[in-house]
Amino acid sequence: MSTGWIVLLVILAVFAITMVVLYFLGKKAQKKQEQQQEMLQANKQTVSMLIIDKKRMKIKESGLPQAVIDQTPKMMRGSKLPIIKAKVGPQIMSLICDEKIFDSIPVKKEVKASVSGIYVLDVKGLHGRNESKTETKKKGIFKRALEKAQEKAGAKPVK
Repeated sequence: MSTGWIVLLVILAVFAITMVVLYFLGKKAQKKQEQQQEMLQANKQTVSMLIIDKKRMKIKESGLPQAVIDQTPKMMRGSKLPIIKAKVGPQIMSLICDEKIFDSIPVKKEVKASVSGIYVLDVKGLHGRNESKTETKKKGIFKRALEKAQEKAGAKPVK
């Protein structure tokens, strides 16, 4: 056998071993995440709050308690998290939001939120309907020009 085949077999063996290790690590991480979600759901409370501001911020700049910052892994401290500043009762608090619902949270509105500790799981509008930024998305230049051209031609505009 030539050295080319030997190198190829070694690379394939290393690749196969790596894939097996990643598979088992992924299953372990998924089980851990499911346990954490169960714990969050078990400890959630419904709270009425006024959303003051929402931003994606680094955890050091977020205004979260120092104990929370110290408990986060060093690798996560540089990443940005969805942070909500809200008035809960008489207190103004910084809360971490679930990434899935961050865009649908209305600013300067009173909402009912499901909260577990400092983590916001779900938000429902209290007064009026829940507005989302994705619903009021601006149209691009090309789409506006296409609609104008179709209006002049008398055809239905494309959505």
